[in-house]
Amino acid sequence: MRSRKGRVHSPVRHGRQRTPTARGLVFRFIGITVAVGITSTLAVVGYAVTSISSTFHEAAVDIGGESPPPPPPFLGAIEGGFNLLIVGSDNDEDQGDEYGERDAVLNDVNILVHVAADHRNAVVVSLPRDMMMPQPECDASDAVEAQPLNAAWARGGENGLGCVVAAVRSLTGLDIPYAMETSFNGVIAMSNAVGGVDVCVTDVTQDDYTGLYLEPGHHVLVGRDALAFLRTRHGVGDGSDLTRIGSQQQYLASLLRTIKSTSTLSDPVKVYGLAQAVAQNITPSTSLRGADTLISLALALKDIDLSRVVFVSYPVTAWVDDPNRVQPNEELAAQLVERIASDQAIALDAGAITSSSTVGDTADPASPAAPAAPPASSSPDVIEGLKGQTAAEQTCANPFSG
Repeated sequence: MRSRKGRVHSPVRHGRQRTPTARGLVFRFIGITVAVGITSTLAVVGYAVTSISSTFHEAAVDIGGESPPPPPPFLGAIEGGFNLLIVGSDNDEDQGDEYGERDAVLNDVNILVHVAADHRNAVVVSLPRDMMMPQPECDASDAVEAQPLNAAWARGGENGLGCVVAAVRSLTGLDIPYAMETSFNGVIAMSNAVGGVDVCVTDVTQDDYTGLYLEPGHHVLVGRDALAFLRTRHGVGDGSDLTRIGSQQQYLASLLRTIKSTSTLSDPVKVYGLAQAVAQNITPSTSLRGADTLISLALALKDIDLSRVVFVSYPVTAWVDDPNRVQPNEELAAQLVERIASDQAIALDAGAITSSSTVGDTADPASPAAPAAPPASSSPDVIEGLKGQTAAEQTCANPFSG
């Protein structure tokens, strides 16, 4: 073939396309799926960050502190250790009158979470609500010499969370840069978000005040049933708040095992799903800048061995003015706080389980196998007299003994 200028052109040859093999189609499909999955994940995470952060900023309150914590990494565990105070209130304006009415909001659950700087151990301290203690000046109140811890929220006026944090800071001497408050609705949302939490009871357990009724054995609790278990006092142990703390520790240990056994903390979408459930039901401190901060705190727990997450009750003794209330056991509390302040791991003795609980002899279906105990040379010294359990231990609640 000749062109207009007389040049000879070779005929155009169209290359033959190879017929795709089954293997090639599979790999191509996998590649497309992965690309779509990554894009979808980033889209979901991006939406969640925007949505949850907006929720946080609208509700956040200032709790003061030594200095504002540094910004967290995106989708990564926070660097170093931290202290977080979680407060459970009992009179949320959105909960209705189903749980009764009170004249004031009380901080009935007060839990201090400490994660070590190397993210190899953590301690979760339950502070009894009826513990009589000095409390510092708050926004709406003068300092007092002796009031129960659960009066701190009301003393704070419009900043109840800040007053509770101030009281626990004064008691322990620890810096607490992060805090959040949740209510009954928050407990319900969290239990639903993880698909239920496994608990067990040694015998029939009933509490007409909370509506709890459980047959002996294991139960996966969601929603209002989970809340009833956490609230029950008349259904377990001797009916005191101290034995209720034992049930709460059992629940929280099982919740942590559930989250870790389902790889939730390794899945950004699941983590942000949980964060959304939390964000919609909490009042955060301003230091929890948004979802990224909350996620970074949670991810610090991801690789901690369950046997090195210890749940303890703040040590107390009977109050000198009323045996129905308690006051800090100063000697034992000093040992606990010193360990936390110096980032040392905490170990419990063989009799640490509270009287409201029994070490379970039936495997928790939601738990991975309990990890092997660390070598004796690396085991922390035991603090004798502390009550509690590790996250690796399956315990069962004992019914009210009368």
